[in-house]
Amino acid sequence: MIRVVLFLISVLVIAWGFAWVADRPGEIAITWMGYRIETSVIVAAVAVAALVLVILAIWSIVRMILHSPEQVSLFLRHRRAIKGYLAISRGLIAVGAGDLRLARRSADDAARLSPGEPLALLLAAQSAQMAGDTVTAERVFRDMSKRDDTKLLGLRGLYIEAQRRNDLNAARLAAEEAAKTQPGVAWAGLALLNYRCAAKDWSGALDALDHMKSGLEKPDYRRKRAVLLVARAQALEDSDRDTSRALVLESVRLAPDLVPAAALAGRRLSEAGDVRKARKILEAAWAINPHPDIAESYANVRTGDSARERLARMQKLAGKVPGQLEGALAVARAALDAREFATARAALAPYLSAPTRRVATLMAEIEEADQGDQGRVREWMARAVRASGDPAWTADGAVADHWLPVSPNGRLDGFEWKVPLAEIGDATPMIDAAPSAVEAVALRPPETKPAAEPVLPPRKAVRPKTSEQRKPVEPVIPLVHAPDDPGLDPGSDGEPLPEMPVTREHDVWQRLRSLFR
Repeated sequence: MIRVVLFLISVLVIAWGFAWVADRPGEIAITWMGYRIETSVIVAAVAVAALVLVILAIWSIVRMILHSPEQVSLFLRHRRAIKGYLAISRGLIAVGAGDLRLARRSADDAARLSPGEPLALLLAAQSAQMAGDTVTAERVFRDMSKRDDTKLLGLRGLYIEAQRRNDLNAARLAAEEAAKTQPGVAWAGLALLNYRCAAKDWSGALDALDHMKSGLEKPDYRRKRAVLLVARAQALEDSDRDTSRALVLESVRLAPDLVPAAALAGRRLSEAGDVRKARKILEAAWAINPHPDIAESYANVRTGDSARERLARMQKLAGKVPGQLEGALAVARAALDAREFATARAALAPYLSAPTRRVATLMAEIEEADQGDQGRVREWMARAVRASGDPAWTADGAVADHWLPVSPNGRLDGFEWKVPLAEIGDATPMIDAAPSAVEAVALRPPETKPAAEPVLPPRKAVRPKTSEQRKPVEPVIPLVHAPDDPGLDPGSDGEPLPEMPVTREHDVWQRLRSLFR
């Protein structure tokens, strides 16, 4: 509305100006080279305006002619850039769709139309990965790692290719270079952390974790640091007890629910004579997560106590979280050591209708220690064989008899206290585990008279998974499906397309014609 009003006012002002000039007529006379020109003021003004417009038009035409080579060159470059952009877009979509032939052709077009473009280099690398041409992919990634704008992407590509061919040294070097280039990059920091953990370099792992602190959530960082501190404290357990105690206390402060940290802290503090602090840490951890390792440390928190004193202490600990199976097992074990068989049976009574394997095994021990009735012992051991499993330290399909900071597949904090998966079954291999005497009794066939218990061979240790069983390496960009062993897609036929050679055109006319392709 305001613009319409302003337009009308402008028209009125111009009309008023023309009317004012028309009301005041006048004449203009020009004498030049013997010619005399006489006209009115309005005609002279219109003639001057027309002359100015003609001069401006002539100047625009001349200026356009002078700048035409630059404009033509700019148009051709712009047209070539658009064609290159379309080739890159078409190639990335073909890579995501799994069309190898179109992806390679688009990569060749992009390299010809937009040489040196970051996306063109990425398309060339991705299409080479699809075709299984690892040599070309590594060459492109290496070229990208030499440029400032694509250095991180090139280093990550080299890291992934090194992982695919199981070259851990090259993968580590690529991750270290990426971490130096940009300390906060997540994948490089995580790779260095895993390498340090695999080498049991806990100090280096802590440094790597500190470098990637900015890319982690605070709870995740605290948990990982607590696990590494426990691992380092365990490594120093036999050489430097004071440093081990300081490290594990810091771990408990960061993660009070970390069972290995609380159990180790209780042992270290009890050795140092700080029984009160040890009991406080163990009781806090038990309230969060009742666990047999905590119960064992709590039972031995003070040396020199009698079995009855340990029983009273375990009853106090179990009373803090009533109704827990772990508390009942801890009380029953302490009562068995104190030869309080009635107390042991009373502690396990709520769980005898559907006992777990540990409950049935412990009842067999109670029967053997109390009355020596081998029939009752075999009955409970037979129930133990058929009973449901108990929680154990489990990670990557392997079961360990004690907590480990790194899983068999190299995951930090991979072990969890849980019932092993159903498909693992009784044939699950144990890590550094041998059968106990009670298990030997369970596996012994029925006899008419007591006989010596057979000695069973130790179970085989878990072998780490091969490279084919490892978790697939993620691709450089999410839309690209690049498996660990890249090759032809199931639907493709024939061999990968060979790279089209790029010829250098020295002829001027050929170079000019290439602009219009």
